[in-house]
Amino acid sequence: MTNSVDWSTKSIIDKREQYYAASQRAFVPYQKPLIIKKGQMQYVWDENGNKLIDMLGMNLCISVGHCHPKVVEAVTAQVQELTHCTTMFYHPVPAHLAEELAATMPKGHEWVVHFTNSGTEAIDLAMMMARRATRNHDILALRYSYHGATYGAQSVTSVPGFRHNVSQVPNVSFVAEPNQYRGLYGAGTTPYLNAIDDTIASQTSGELAAMIIESVQGYGGIIQMPEGYLKGAAEKVRAAGGLLILDEVQSGFGKTGDAMWCFDHHGVVPDIMVIAKGLGNGIPIGAVVVKKEVADTMDGKLLFHTYGANPVSCSAARAVLQVIKEDDLINNVATVGTALHEGLKQLQSRYPIIGDVRGRGFMQAIELVKDRETKEPATDQTAFVFERTREHGLIVSKTGPHKNILRMVPPLCLQMEDVQPVLDALDRSFADLEKANLA
Repeated sequence: MTNSVDWSTKSIIDKREQYYAASQRAFVPYQKPLIIKKGQMQYVWDENGNKLIDMLGMNLCISVGHCHPKVVEAVTAQVQELTHCTTMFYHPVPAHLAEELAATMPKGHEWVVHFTNSGTEAIDLAMMMARRATRNHDILALRYSYHGATYGAQSVTSVPGFRHNVSQVPNVSFVAEPNQYRGLYGAGTTPYLNAIDDTIASQTSGELAAMIIESVQGYGGIIQMPEGYLKGAAEKVRAAGGLLILDEVQSGFGKTGDAMWCFDHHGVVPDIMVIAKGLGNGIPIGAVVVKKEVADTMDGKLLFHTYGANPVSCSAARAVLQVIKEDDLINNVATVGTALHEGLKQLQSRYPIIGDVRGRGFMQAIELVKDRETKEPATDQTAFVFERTREHGLIVSKTGPHKNILRMVPPLCLQMEDVQPVLDALDRSFADLEKANLA
């Protein structure tokens, strides 16, 4: 006999309000809670049967599509055989996945994998590895970065809502992010690379453990690293004795339409890469993919993530990698993402409140401003449009340091025939804003 589930809207909301801790209740974007009942590929349905295009991939966790049949098949087969095998014992599925992930990394290096339960845990581990390998302590991170909210990961997260009023893990300094639209130093790469030198000189011992960078800042508002930045940052950090940690939790798995990993088209090789979210297509799993010589410095001490190499999660992840390749999803992202971006630029030409449209592949953002010259953030107007996009059949994200950015990172399976409905929904949402005399 299975446990029954009450799908009435009021009951769901009431139970969550009564039994969730305050720390877990806070992350609610919509004025009226959105309740998701089922999903199929790029679409979801709420408890009342309303269909929406998931332009956020359930917070980027759905990579190849909701309930993708090959992922479901892989998970079902593994559950029926064995649901869990602790890493104290051996199982072939996690080992196969580690081999397959290592094969996606740049040649000429020996790569190894440590599986975790989540991306945030992987961030904590990456920081520990860097400090252990270099025997240095200082770590650099970018302003408006997001790397997680655990006690360790929030120390390198520069989103105020995720930094709690507690003492942070020490020896972390923040560097100006190379935001080409509203960054501290305007457009260009050199000023932001110089800022790394300044920060090392003024805020650290001069000897670094690492610099951690999102290949594309996600919660920060789809901030792409300009040409030459990652390579230049790596050179400066390594000159100071540190390692380059790239966080591809959000940008990985072909999200930019260039290659499996975003860093591949930047001419740089990380020492440590962190992945999660789309790796399991919604099944919890994270990983640190790291050069063997770095990982080997952790030898001799135990580090254990209970479900990190769970065979069910690893089966899902193996299916994800297979689907990305067999369905040619990275090329799909490039083609469909280009059409989506062009459509967003057309919206910008029609609505003055859209100050910037940026992104690559399936990582797209619309930044709203009250005035294109001053770039004053249009926070209230963004909140209005955000709520309207849901009414018009979309799930997007409201993000950025000023909450004036609409972020879209859909599953890799979004199709060309979805582009116009997405653009129409956004068009109607901005038209609603003008009708309300709020623009």
